[in-house]
Amino acid sequence: MSLSLGVAGLGLRRSLAVEAHRPDRDVLVTDVCDPDTTVFDWAREAFGASVRTHSSFDGLLSSSVDAVLLLTPDHTHIHLGLQALAAGKPVFMEKPLAITTADCDRLLNAARTYGTRLYVGHNMRHMPVVRTMRDLVLDGAVGEVEAVWCRHFVGHGGDFYFKDWHAERANTTGLLLQKGSHDIDVVHWLAGASTERVTAMGKLSVYDRVESRQAAPGSKAPDWFSPETHWPPLAQKELHPVIDVEDLSMVLMRLRNGVQASYQQCHYTPDYWRNYTVIGTEGRIENFGNGPGGHVKVWNAGRRGWDPEGDLTVAIPEAEGGHGGADAALIDEFLRFVVEGGKTDTSPVAARDAVAAGVAATESIRNGSEPVDVAPVPEELDTYFAAGQD
Repeated sequence: MSLSLGVAGLGLRRSLAVEAHRPDRDVLVTDVCDPDTTVFDWAREAFGASVRTHSSFDGLLSSSVDAVLLLTPDHTHIHLGLQALAAGKPVFMEKPLAITTADCDRLLNAARTYGTRLYVGHNMRHMPVVRTMRDLVLDGAVGEVEAVWCRHFVGHGGDFYFKDWHAERANTTGLLLQKGSHDIDVVHWLAGASTERVTAMGKLSVYDRVESRQAAPGSKAPDWFSPETHWPPLAQKELHPVIDVEDLSMVLMRLRNGVQASYQQCHYTPDYWRNYTVIGTEGRIENFGNGPGGHVKVWNAGRRGWDPEGDLTVAIPEAEGGHGGADAALIDEFLRFVVEGGKTDTSPVAARDAVAAGVAATESIRNGSEPVDVAPVPEELDTYFAAGQD
């Protein structure tokens, strides 16, 4: 395998570019693009002095790269993605695919029209904890799945999502989509279907009360991440000057196969992890911890009272790299896909469905919790991507 990669966006997810740069396998990041030219020194250290730098995306696309990693802010995905697909460059799109359902469908249509391979970085499908739970579901540990619940405790929310562009609806639609698209996709994957109807509640409950704000959008706090000092949440410093997204959200979902699901997200908890529960006709699965040292428990050997031990405990496997080894596995799959095409564990249609559910849930929050129906992806697009984009 010999590949030349271009990377757009050297911000929060530039670790994926480092993961993709594999000189020992003749896979090289040869071009980078970012409007902030101060990051180019970092790029030369990471990828070598010969890496080509571009301040515009057009410059990156005009280079000879074999594929492009789009690691830019969410609201830029639509126009940068359309440009890359039209140029015939296989695209790795960091999740979420886009910030509206219509823009997701535009990107899917473009990939089909131009015959350009599109891959979306839902790395949680490669996280050992998620794969362990899915394997148990597929092995019949709980019988037929009837319910999936997820609680997401975003303990670092004030640092990660309320000090930069994430805090504005114009850039994300809302954190229920931006952050929640990961978990909604996992819920869909564990349940075997996408969402057809949602109702939701939520509000901006804490961070709008923090008076310490940055002078202007785009500036960064000097202590960007400091879990030791930024507690309690109301003691946060230098938040983004514009905050209009919810920091607490709760969603009920009805899936297309009849499974019912829920998702709760809070950005000011003291702890930071995800807890999934899958309930079926013959048992229940729940995870405790998201990485090495954590485990998944199964209750399926009969009725009883409170039982913290369960009937089966499966340790979450260890793996090297970011997100419990998921980032490395994600890049492995993308590089193979660029060369060979074919089916992948991630799915552009599933990525679109996660966005669609998040958009609908955000709409429900803001319209007084009225139920909102989620339109399915057009059939011709579903068929095309199910075949592996070959």
